[in-house]
Amino acid sequence: MKKTLTLPVLAMVAVVVASNILVQYPINDWLTYGALTYPVAFFVTDLTNRAQGPAAARRVVRWGFFCAVAISALLATPRIAAASGSAFLAAQLLDVTVFNGLRRRSWWQAPLASSLIGSALDTAVFFSIAFHGEDLPWVTWAYGDFAVKMGMALLMLAPYGGVVRRVRPLQVRA
Repeated sequence: MKKTLTLPVLAMVAVVVASNILVQYPINDWLTYGALTYPVAFFVTDLTNRAQGPAAARRVVRWGFFCAVAISALLATPRIAAASGSAFLAAQLLDVTVFNGLRRRSWWQAPLASSLIGSALDTAVFFSIAFHGEDLPWVTWAYGDFAVKMGMALLMLAPYGGVVRRVRPLQVRA
C-alpha cells in the first residue's frame, strides 16, 4: 500500500468497523446508530478519488474491505460482517465509478451523485443480508438508514468543498 493511502485506509477501516458495531443498536424503529457513521465512508472514497484518481480510490476500498471485514467478524456478528463486506464492496466500487464519470462537472455533483447511488445499493444489499428473516423492523431501518445517508451526503458537501479547495484534483480521463 502506498504511504499516501495509509490515512484514507485507516479512516475507512475505522468508519466501517464502527458502523458495523453501531448498526446493531437501534435508535428507534426507523434508525440504527450505524446510519450516522457509515456515510463518512463515501466521503473518504470521494476525497481519495478526487485527489488521487479512481485507481487509488479502488485500492482504499479493497484495503478497507479486507481489514474492516476481518475486524468486524471479531467485533460484530458474522452475519453483520458478511452483509457489511458485500454491501461495502459493491457500493464503494459503484461510488468510484460514478464519481469518476462525473468528476469534470461542478465540484459538488460527483460526490453527491456517487454517494446517493452508492448509498442506495449499500442499504439494499446490507439490510437484506444482515436482517432478512429476523424478527426485527429491518425494512423500516433500511428506509431510515437511506434517508440519513441522503441527508449526510448533503451535509458532507460542506467539508468536501473545503478540502477540495486545498487539494488539487487529479486530472483523469472520464
